[in-house]
Amino acid sequence: MNLLVAVLGYLHARHVQAAAIGGVALAAHGIVRATLDADVLVTDRTVLHPEFWAALATGRAEIREGDLDDPLAGVVRIADGYELLDVVVGKHPWQTQVLTRAVAITVAGHAVMTVGCADLVLLKLFAGGPQDVVDVRLLLAADESTLRSEVESRVQELPADARALWHELTRT
Repeated sequence: MNLLVAVLGYLHARHVQAAAIGGVALAAHGIVRATLDADVLVTDRTVLHPEFWAALATGRAEIREGDLDDPLAGVVRIADGYELLDVVVGKHPWQTQVLTRAVAITVAGHAVMTVGCADLVLLKLFAGGPQDVVDVRLLLAADESTLRSEVESRVQELPADARALWHELTRT
């Protein structure tokens, strides 16, 4: 958790909008599951330049840029001892909107920006993997009525395959 707090602080100090996603965001919304790393979403592509990370005091940054067909602009993996963190670099306008709606939660005495529950569902639908589907089902089971209407109001921003997954998961 120290690496997450350090990297979010580093990004914030450099005016990069960022929020925890993945397992940390799931836990913030009441779903706890094991995960090997922490994940942070950004849409500012300056993080894909090695010089951006030159002053990072904690960990070592490994940059992987996505190609034209990749759904992401890239990923920056930061390792510090046993802690791993992925800075996921989104490239779609709806992902920037997700970041503008992020909320602060307290983790181990530190304020940590995290995506809201409906936005976490959007990100999980976009990723579309088997664990993502399980996570969406768990989030819906915890608060289906409110969450469903929030996701419905935003799901049209997603690509067709993610919208189809949403409709498959919410068929009655």
